[in-house]
Amino acid sequence: MSTIPRRALLGGAAGAVALGLAGCGAGSRADVLASAGTLTSRHCPGRTVHWQLARPKGVQRPPLVVVLHGKGGDASHAFRILHLDDHVAATGLALASVDGGDDYWHRRRSGVDPGAMVVDDLIPLMRKETGYEGRIAFLGWSMGGYGSLLLASELGPERVSAVVAESAALWTTPGASSPGAFDDREDFLAHDVFAPGRLAVLRRIPVRMDCGRSDPFVSGNRAFARALPSARLTVDDGGHTAAYWRDHAAAQLRWVAAQPR
Repeated sequence: MSTIPRRALLGGAAGAVALGLAGCGAGSRADVLASAGTLTSRHCPGRTVHWQLARPKGVQRPPLVVVLHGKGGDASHAFRILHLDDHVAATGLALASVDGGDDYWHRRRSGVDPGAMVVDDLIPLMRKETGYEGRIAFLGWSMGGYGSLLLASELGPERVSAVVAESAALWTTPGASSPGAFDDREDFLAHDVFAPGRLAVLRRIPVRMDCGRSDPFVSGNRAFARALPSARLTVDDGGHTAAYWRDHAAAQLRWVAAQPR
């Protein structure tokens, strides 16, 4: 078992301590460094936001992938359930996850904006943690798959090197969306990744999509791939399950690592 150095991040709005991530293998692997902490953000008032990071041991300034969880998830799901840390050493990537709540990674009427928290707070903090200064990638599943496409469409190719959206929660009309995903029709339209302007941005970013044939979002994923022909969509056996997401993680992260940065 490796000994993970214990440290504190001084300054800013966040504190961090290196530790083994509860319930995942990162803390017990000789080739992975795991850390976790909290941040505060004006975009998530009244909340203490937890984050987790897994990075390859001995790699200086590893490329950063921001991982966005699905509805009902939290920062731990990337490692505790999907075991993404199993692929950190092989790919040389640093994977950062964060609690986003169930607000679909965009500004809501309540004033909460988890997407802005990712951009304004998490990414700068993870750059300090890793030393990485280049373009980032996004990987997300379900609600987080939608969020990954949304944030990439806002940041553009100057700041985003690649997007993996798996089993993405996508709807082609406001009335078809799940309750709670958007405040109202106007909110849906303001954050619609099918919008021509957003598609024009995403055409300039490598996009990979994976979705199971039995997934309730498969029609939305196929519709999005038709709207964005540059996206690489794989539809194969499986459903909207953690097992499906775990099974595809290695190939997805290898693909991310192969993209120019």
